Amino acid sequence: MKVSWLSIIINTLLSVYKLLAGILSNSSAMVSDAVHTISDVLSSIIVIIGIKMSYKEADSKHPYGHERFESVAAIILSVILFFIGVSIGFSGIKKIILNKNEVLTVPGTQALVAALVSIIIKEIMYWYTRIAAKKVNSDALMADAWHHRSDALSSIGSFIGIMGAKIGFLFMDPLASVVICLLITVSAISIFIDAIGKMIDKSCDISIIEEMKNTILQEEGVICVDLIRARMFGNRIYVDVEIRAKGDDTLLSTHELAHRVHDVIEKNYENVKHCMVHVNPEI
Repeated sequence: MKVSWLSIIINTLLSVYKLLAGILSNSSAMVSDAVHTISDVLSSIIVIIGIKMSYKEADSKHPYGHERFESVAAIILSVILFFIGVSIGFSGIKKIILNKNEVLTVPGTQALVAALVSIIIKEIMYWYTRIAAKKVNSDALMADAWHHRSDALSSIGSFIGIMGAKIGFLFMDPLASVVICLLITVSAISIFIDAIGKMIDKSCDISIIEEMKNTILQEEGVICVDLIRARMFGNRIYVDVEIRAKGDDTLLSTHELAHRVHDVIEKNYENVKHCMVHVNPEI
């Protein structure tokens, strides 16, 4: 929440500064960049809502919890990013096709300064948000971090385009808008694919599953692991395990073994929300 609110404040101030610089400098690239930053404000609000919803306790209507709301927030964010990117690209292409002097003008120096300021601030915000996202394992916050990175990249594109236009290549200013469009849409598609995967019970990485299997085999009484499955539920993991134990063990001892396996998985893997253990007898 602290990161998201800080992001909203910084992006609001930065977007106003870049928009004024773009208008005063007649730079379509900087205006496009400002619109991208304004979308960051909206994305941070969506992140706040998604995270608040995902941390709600389980209830009668949602007995498995609300973690997927964070993935929903990431999907909404990716769709918004995609359409913003397309609109920016369309505007840039339109100006390049027209290619008239009254449409293509030399941008002012204010736009160059604004681009440099934006690159520095947005790259700092990317790393700050990324560290926080990894710390709390938040998909929505990580999506917001990449939004900051895409904004930094778009500002680099703006800087190159504005500089090119100032030295005589007027088409480079709107061309920068097209480059920004591509960066934003690629970022949006990446966020969308990742969030969808976590909405449809995508399996965990095979390396994590193998690591869990080795952890289980270290428990005394476990002969082998017959089956292990792990699925993503938002940013949390559900694990189903079938272990094999001695067939002549008592129900109480096999229950205790299953409980130990359950506890060791949930203790060693903080992203695991629940581990279900079934015991098969060795015949």
